[in-house]
Amino acid sequence: MVLPTTFVTTHFGLGITSQIIDTSVTRPLYKMSFRGVRSSKFRHVYGCPARKNNCYECVKITKNAHDSHFCAVNPKFVAVVTESAGGGSFSVIPIEKTGRLEVGAGKVTGHRGPVLDIKWNPFNDNVIASCSDDCTIKLWFIPDEGLMHFNLTKPIMDLQHHRRRVGYIEWHPTAENIILSAGFDNLVLLWHISKGEVVKTIDCHPDSIYSVSFNRDGSLLATTCKDKRLRIIDPRQGKVVMEGPCHQGSKASKVVFLGDTGRVFTTGFSKYSDRQWAVWSQYDLSGPLKIENIDSSSGVMFPYYDHDTKMVFLAGKGGGNQYLMGLLTKLPPSGSA
Repeated sequence: MVLPTTFVTTHFGLGITSQIIDTSVTRPLYKMSFRGVRSSKFRHVYGCPARKNNCYECVKITKNAHDSHFCAVNPKFVAVVTESAGGGSFSVIPIEKTGRLEVGAGKVTGHRGPVLDIKWNPFNDNVIASCSDDCTIKLWFIPDEGLMHFNLTKPIMDLQHHRRRVGYIEWHPTAENIILSAGFDNLVLLWHISKGEVVKTIDCHPDSIYSVSFNRDGSLLATTCKDKRLRIIDPRQGKVVMEGPCHQGSKASKVVFLGDTGRVFTTGFSKYSDRQWAVWSQYDLSGPLKIENIDSSSGVMFPYYDHDTKMVFLAGKGGGNQYLMGLLTKLPPSGSA
């Protein structure tokens, strides 16, 4: 019997709405006879802004139009890509030092072009990777006390192989010292950072890469591309194991694996420029298990998945609304409400 996936959606904004969505790993030939409101501990969650003394102020966030997060956080630090007159820089703030950022606070300033993405090393909370318009990926060591009042200009590793700017980076979730980079030369590179060399080149994208995501154990890689295709790739072999049509809009689409559930979550745009989200089976990308329009806003939405709570969070650039979705992988009890 095919177990469905249930999404309970809550909308943070002027109002709160909830909805139930059933999907499954393979498309069943029957419809579930379930009526009523499915219980969820997240059904009545609402957004509450933090107090001012618990916020970070006076951070000059970059105005770059690149579709990236421009921020990263771990248990020790918050990193934010900042606006700079020449080259690229980002601020690193100890997570407990909330409030106004000092004018002379130190930054990471080693790139010759704008910084496009930053990611913390999941195996070392003091190491952060950055990629830039200057075609490089750099690794930086941040001391426990932060940068204080000095700028960090010398990386611990400088990775150079891309021929065009590097748009996205992603650490391998289970293999230490392995990092992935996706550039505008349409290449995905896997690096061994201890050796500073490329261990695998994946050349299967005919156009710009919009998003990359490892599954939970790092055995598969999902990507979205400007050619409006969704791909599941074996990173060890460098081969596409599954491919299918993705969102048909002309703007960027994003992808994230839903842990070890065998499903992939994407955000994008319809051909009429409506924002959408969709759930796919990694075993069959011929069509989505479920797809829905969100609204008509123009900002790209970024999906985040938390495996511990089985929650998907959606946030978009230039918008004040956030969405959260609860993921259930078990059939509801018969007659439950």
